[in-house]
Amino acid sequence: MTRPTIAITMGDPAGIGPEVIMKALARPEVHALCQPLVIGDAGRLRKAGRIVGAEMPVDALTEAGAANFATAAIQCLDLACVPDDLPFGQLSAVAGETAYRCIETAVQVVQAGQAQGICTAPLSKEALHAAGHRYPGHTELLAHLTGTPEVSMMLVSPKLRVIHVTTHIGLIDAIARIEPGLVERVIARGHAVLVKAGIANPKIGVCAINPHAGEGGLFGHNEEAEKITPAVEACRAKGWDVRGPLPADTLFYLAGRGDYDMVVAMYHDQGHGPIKVLGLEEGVNITVGLPVIRTSVDHGTAFDIAGTGIADERSLVEALRQAVGLAPKSAA
Repeated sequence: MTRPTIAITMGDPAGIGPEVIMKALARPEVHALCQPLVIGDAGRLRKAGRIVGAEMPVDALTEAGAANFATAAIQCLDLACVPDDLPFGQLSAVAGETAYRCIETAVQVVQAGQAQGICTAPLSKEALHAAGHRYPGHTELLAHLTGTPEVSMMLVSPKLRVIHVTTHIGLIDAIARIEPGLVERVIARGHAVLVKAGIANPKIGVCAINPHAGEGGLFGHNEEAEKITPAVEACRAKGWDVRGPLPADTLFYLAGRGDYDMVVAMYHDQGHGPIKVLGLEEGVNITVGLPVIRTSVDHGTAFDIAGTGIADERSLVEALRQAVGLAPKSAA
């Protein structure tokens, strides 16, 4: 089977994205997995290569169709939008605009059939906003660019998979937004991804909102019975192995030891905390529900270490592996 082409977006050029890309693409196993096409700035990649000691040649392409994966050079669709003197580790609108253009171009490349998936290096939400693009993050931006009304964020580490009902909103707003139809749709999206990944009948645990799953109504305002239980029952009626709402602390412990294939978290920190404790370096972010495959590193721009060469590339390598696993198997 031909290796799929994965479009790797450079992310914020002032962050660690260029460095982890150069480190990851220095690994032979990455090229054995896929045909990596970097969407970004060739000059920035070359500079990052010098910083990390991976001075591989970088081909600056003007169109994706010109990529030659038979060469030893990194193939970069060059947007040529990063000034040579742009400092690492500093927030800027220029860097935010670059990150936006990388994502926008990657979507176009995949929609044109020139790549089978997208793998994203981190961007800065502040820089994105400074450039005039008011999106909470990659997930919402990709949903907008692909015309997708609703998507879900799934985080994957070696020991745990978590899909989120809500993400980048405040806790009070998240609780207000949660309702049975949304919970059911999120469970369904996660179930579909796991089945596609080869788990025929995944065991899914659904978190409660309140401590101890509300303790029979003692905690909260009956959110579990009104917002979550109907969705769980609807999914079980389809023959799926879905259990909940369960106390989040116990559920994550059980899932971490392998009793569940996926946890459904109700809000951002409920899911992000455990996944990062168990495997930040190898964590992967998957956007579920898009018409294109998208995976991402599960870390930020790390401005504090950008430009030093010490950033860890393992999350990007694992994100590429996940993108290949989800990519259409008939890719030419």
